[in-house]
Amino acid sequence: MAKKSVKTIEDIARLANVSKSTVSRALNDSSLVKQETRERIQAIAREYNFRLNAPARNLSMRQSHTVAFVTHAYHQSFSVDDLFGLEIMGSIAARLSNLGYDFLVVHVNPKDTDWANQYLDSGKVDGFILMTSSRKQMHIKTLAEMNAPFIIWGMPHPKYSHCSVTGDNITGGRLATEYLIRSGRQRIAFLGGPVEEMEVQQRFQGYELALATVGRTVNPDLLAYGNYLHASGITAVQRLLQQAPDLDAVFVNSDLMAIGAISAIQNSGRRIPDDVAVVGYDDLSIAAFNSLPLTTVRQNIPLAGKLLAQNLVQFIRTGVVTNVTVPVELVIRESA
Repeated sequence: MAKKSVKTIEDIARLANVSKSTVSRALNDSSLVKQETRERIQAIAREYNFRLNAPARNLSMRQSHTVAFVTHAYHQSFSVDDLFGLEIMGSIAARLSNLGYDFLVVHVNPKDTDWANQYLDSGKVDGFILMTSSRKQMHIKTLAEMNAPFIIWGMPHPKYSHCSVTGDNITGGRLATEYLIRSGRQRIAFLGGPVEEMEVQQRFQGYELALATVGRTVNPDLLAYGNYLHASGITAVQRLLQQAPDLDAVFVNSDLMAIGAISAIQNSGRRIPDDVAVVGYDDLSIAAFNSLPLTTVRQNIPLAGKLLAQNLVQFIRTGVVTNVTVPVELVIRESA
């Protein structure tokens, strides 16, 4: 006697202990699902005489034509601290529109591990652009293990195969530091973003390489870290000035932190760039219009946004994984 048929994809997902989206892809023989998992799900479907009807198949193929832009939820609305996200978002949205996709902004709590299922299993979105810098590696793990289509801004996780777009962080750190060395600066501080982020570690590598080229070593008193935001630039530079009052330059890992650093340096009675030169990172629009225009490492945000959009859509359609590095350049203004 034939076994009783299961009625829905949800029933198979429960039996296989996987997400509904994984079941949908496995039943459509998608290469996005590992072969072992795909065969196990298909075996369960055969055992219970499950057949995917046409409407369900269309739903399983995720035809929402909507992509989620995933950012952190440290506050309720966008503000000046979101300038990088807002600028790259404009480029992403424009490219997605050209490709026939809509755009949904999703704020996630850094500790939430179930947010992706809420959007993918319901069919609200076809994939995710992961921008958050809060616990990014954990979110990558979550998305990779549920076989969700996604792309990240930043370095790809070495354990998982997934799409990414990142700036050339080692070159960026090296360019900023080499310029400060050529300018005659002797005590160059490094003000990084979150120390656990691979992008920050690579910018530090560039800083260290530039120092080593001229026979200098890293001085721990000249190192501090923040969280990319304006306020952390103020507090981190205040700490640096206490540790190394004779510093004469600071390479800062974000423009917003750099603008905060400039404020703190000026409030200490030092002149910029005469006493202390400051170099930022990103080249946000505010960098040129700051009261003291900011020398900074330009990441080419419009190109990065375009690549994030089109490479995710390509992955959704073909399963082709791409990892792209966007070139950077130094833009010289009055702060250095």
